[in-house]
Amino acid sequence: MINKQLLQPESIVVIGGSNNVHKPGGAVVRNLLSGGFQGTLRIVNPKEDEVQGIKAFHDAKELPPTDLAILVVAAKFCPQYVELLAKEKQVRAFIIISAGFGEETHEGALLEQQILDTCEQYGCALIGPNCIGLLTRWHHSVFTKPIPNLNPKGVDFISGSGATAVFILESAVTKGLPFNSVWSIGNGKQIGIETVLEYMDENFNPDTDSLVKLLYIENIADPDKLLYHATSLIKKGCRIAAIKAGSSDAGSRAASSHTGAIASSDSAVEALFRKAGIVRCFSREELTTVGCIFTLPRFTGKNFAIVTHAGGPGVMLTDALSKGGMKVPVISGPKADELKEQLFPGSSVANPIDILATGTPEHLGIAIDYCEKHFKDIDAIMVIFGTPGLVKVYETYDVLHKKILSCKKPIFPILPSVNTAGPEVQEFLSRGHVNFSDEVTLATALTQIMKTPEPADQTISLQGVDVPRIRRIIESLPPTPPEGKGGYIEPMHVHELLAAAGIPTVPEFVSAKKEEVCAFAEKCGYPVVAKVVGPVHKSDVGGVALNIRSKEVLSAEFDRMMQIPDATAVMVQKMIKGTELFIGAKYETRFGHVVLCGLGGIFVEVLKDVSSGLAPLSMAEAENMIHSLRGYKILQGTRGQKGINVRRYAEIIVRLSTLLRFATEIKEMDINPLLADDNDVIAVDARILVEK
Repeated sequence: MINKQLLQPESIVVIGGSNNVHKPGGAVVRNLLSGGFQGTLRIVNPKEDEVQGIKAFHDAKELPPTDLAILVVAAKFCPQYVELLAKEKQVRAFIIISAGFGEETHEGALLEQQILDTCEQYGCALIGPNCIGLLTRWHHSVFTKPIPNLNPKGVDFISGSGATAVFILESAVTKGLPFNSVWSIGNGKQIGIETVLEYMDENFNPDTDSLVKLLYIENIADPDKLLYHATSLIKKGCRIAAIKAGSSDAGSRAASSHTGAIASSDSAVEALFRKAGIVRCFSREELTTVGCIFTLPRFTGKNFAIVTHAGGPGVMLTDALSKGGMKVPVISGPKADELKEQLFPGSSVANPIDILATGTPEHLGIAIDYCEKHFKDIDAIMVIFGTPGLVKVYETYDVLHKKILSCKKPIFPILPSVNTAGPEVQEFLSRGHVNFSDEVTLATALTQIMKTPEPADQTISLQGVDVPRIRRIIESLPPTPPEGKGGYIEPMHVHELLAAAGIPTVPEFVSAKKEEVCAFAEKCGYPVVAKVVGPVHKSDVGGVALNIRSKEVLSAEFDRMMQIPDATAVMVQKMIKGTELFIGAKYETRFGHVVLCGLGGIFVEVLKDVSSGLAPLSMAEAENMIHSLRGYKILQGTRGQKGINVRRYAEIIVRLSTLLRFATEIKEMDINPLLADDNDVIAVDARILVEK
């Protein structure tokens, strides 16, 4: 619940406000006063008559009605304050900075629940507990520094960690990144990150609201809500970037399938962000750099001009952009020659455009003008300009300032001398600009933005999928064993499910009788493949024999495989050739099914070159998953070999995701390998784990 009393209170009381600005209670009062809060500020402190020039109340019972209360007292006192203020003082919003609640002990969790119950009873908004507060243009209800530049076109920042929020603000302030609001949700007992996004989405005004949202997430409590509102905001014109901490699967559990070994909560996060169109970041510097990029004019191209007076950074930036799939095209021709004539001898215009260390502000302006007006293949301009400390660069940065305002192409200022030219950089930032002090970090952030797809179409594709048949097959399966571990279903049922989903499979036959297996092989024609039925990892126990070309060899392999522990039968298939692919899926609690794709065979475990998506998937999502694979060039065809039918591969991924949407009893599955050529993609081996 987010209300007017939280966002635009007419009166605020700080419970525990003090004169000691080195403690949270005093620092909150200081920030509220220095932030220019226009309403009535009240303080409750039993030991002080006056706090930072404000007459203090010794007891909260003496307070008049108040909109918002900020609690900076011991956790054990918070529930009684909340009860008193909500019931008797009409307080309808609380920011509880105090720690010592559910994040520490069971007893603390009970106190936290008591506070939530009271807030729910009286219709109060609750931020925290265990947070740094809320920072808006209306009121600075935080106890920390720095306080960034606040303006309506700044970014909205929502963090699940107070300390991390401070460090991210530190990173942002040095870059000149402006803010509109900073939300520290702490334990998020009532208002979590998803709740804030929901409010911003449902109350969005494109003319007045910030179009950039940055998130630091430690726990995704409601993935569906996050997906829905992030997608909605992005479709309304917003841009969102996020860090999700704690995504690694440190306790990698023993998994019974390739997918189980690879899939993790991180795969689910990656899939969720991809589906929503959220740019994923992995560090504070990357998040704030992406935020700065979001404040610049949008562009869709990938061709960059680099204007520099130092060769090394230009080379490193070129390398980083190229590695990220972007281009620094060669600039040549009459206009390039014309530009070179206007620079000092020895300058280079091939791109990077090196105006030399002795280049003047005028030279910088000329180079930018040529990139803007004459080099049509250039989509954006990156300017690297620092100083060894021999001269001031105010005039140079003034030229850069004017060009940023006048040019239609985006200009990325890379001003590395934040120490030596500190005053000049600060003046540049004060004029409303951002600074990317490290060129490689900028290129990395741009790469993340460029590879993030648009929000996915949420429509479920039913083409080629027989949903009623899928349900009949699932419902016909035996119930999960009492221990609740589920089990892999018989190959016959696997084949039936794939057929119902429209996923083509190799003709196969399963039997515990040698003569039946050999008869099928004669019917479909040699060569064939034989696989043991029973053990999960067939290759590990010698349960796969390829390229069998006679009945005698097949008979011998049958006898051998039936001696393998846990063997129940032998499967025989027609031997086909093609590029080995992999598709898998795993059910993640709260997220649903995470679908993985990649190169198949042993490579799925050795290389782990997989891409993830959240079911159900659209064709655009599936194609984006395939294109994002490091091995995508293999699928396109290399060294004279034909590529595979990528669209057919994407169709099968989509159909699998639809199968999972209507068969949530499936908890884990592999199709490995699928064999693909330029015409078709066929499933060769699959296993499905079902829990009913």
